[in-house]
Amino acid sequence: MEREYVESSMIRSFGFEISTLEIEFKSGAIWQYFDVPESVYYEMKVASSCGKFFLSNIKGQYSESQVG
Repeated sequence: MEREYVESSMIRSFGFEISTLEIEFKSGAIWQYFDVPESVYYEMKVASSCGKFFLSNIKGQYSESQVG
């Protein structure tokens, strides 16, 4: 999946494809979050802090799987 790099202390990059949000963390871990509405992806793109948005709106809200 193609990801965009962002300036964040927690997240290196993230991308979206067919209801799957993929996030690469600064630690090097890559996680996928499933059944995520496309609107959530767009909200994350414009959030002032991707990390805070992730913690408030994604973590623990969707099925997830570590892929890298």
